[in-house]
Amino acid sequence: MKIPFHKASIDEKEINAVSDVLKSGWLTMGEKTFEFERLFSEYTGACYSVAVNSCTSALHLALKAIDLKPGDEVIIPAITFIATWEVVTYFGAVPVIADVEKDTHLLDAGSFESLITSRTKAVIAVHYSGQPCDMDRIIEIAKGRGIFVIEDAAHSLPAFYKNRPVGSIGDFTCFSFYATKTVTTGEGGMITTCDESLAERIRSLRLHGISRDAWNRYSESGTWQYDVMEAGYKYNPTDISSAIGIEQLKKSDEMNERRSCIASMYNDCFSKSEYAEIYTLKNDRISSWHLYPLKIRIESAAVSRDEFIKEMKLCGISTGVHFIPLYRFSCFTGSGLTPEAFPGSEYVFNREVSLPIFPGMAELEVEYVAENALSILAGCRK
Repeated sequence: MKIPFHKASIDEKEINAVSDVLKSGWLTMGEKTFEFERLFSEYTGACYSVAVNSCTSALHLALKAIDLKPGDEVIIPAITFIATWEVVTYFGAVPVIADVEKDTHLLDAGSFESLITSRTKAVIAVHYSGQPCDMDRIIEIAKGRGIFVIEDAAHSLPAFYKNRPVGSIGDFTCFSFYATKTVTTGEGGMITTCDESLAERIRSLRLHGISRDAWNRYSESGTWQYDVMEAGYKYNPTDISSAIGIEQLKKSDEMNERRSCIASMYNDCFSKSEYAEIYTLKNDRISSWHLYPLKIRIESAAVSRDEFIKEMKLCGISTGVHFIPLYRFSCFTGSGLTPEAFPGSEYVFNREVSLPIFPGMAELEVEYVAENALSILAGCRK
């Protein structure tokens, strides 16, 4: 049996939606994108939603909107994708690396607070695997010091913190629609905020800084005249991708329910194992279950995390590791950051392996993954 790490839930509805856009003759950002933004705001409870071409672009624009300057500091967790760090460096600003909680893999609020200086401009809270960070605590720490709270919600659609949907909590929330995400447009992203003036600025910045209605200059009601407000970027999405996003959003709840069911099946299989530690989900939060992160009890398991991955591959099962801590990359050579300074992140990194979890997985496939995983961990696979 061959089981991929992820398979997108695409059917005739997405195909027909793309076909309709192609037949319309308008392929770039237009009415479909604005419809996608409106529906996204309704779905997440956000005041304003601005579609872009990636979550990386969304994070970049959020930092641009708060006027991040060289020398400013932005606190980010060690366990995240490299893009969370990259966007800070675009400004000549300083990414400050915080530790994570070893049970949730989320930003440790105590570590965040200890790293704040007079130069701290923002914190990027990464909602790992789909579970929201402790937003009340993070916001409490940040707001008392004038620090902007940006949520990296690349994994978290839909997700809830104390019954509040992710997308309506922090100053900005940045989503990803990459090919493996819970809602996909192939490539794409969204940024939400409740600040109207910042939302309008981001709309301009995503398309070279030109005035908002510039996209319409080739239509019957448009005009060739437009203004450039400030130097911007080419971060706009297309109506092709937005058409896919609209159809994906319609079935987001259904797909989320299926991922939650798969996570529960995995939990039932691994919760009694002496060789594995299941991921901790706080009872005041609802995860999107973009990932199912299992931690191997390396003290008792018959294999290391890396050996486990190799053995699973031999069984036809694709897995992943989320993530290599930032300070372990070559670009941090000479930074003075050492693994010993990040006990939570090191605990996670040495044990974590992400198992396949996607809506199209059959129960038989979930059982196959779990059974092989347990056999490998116990050292009894034939």
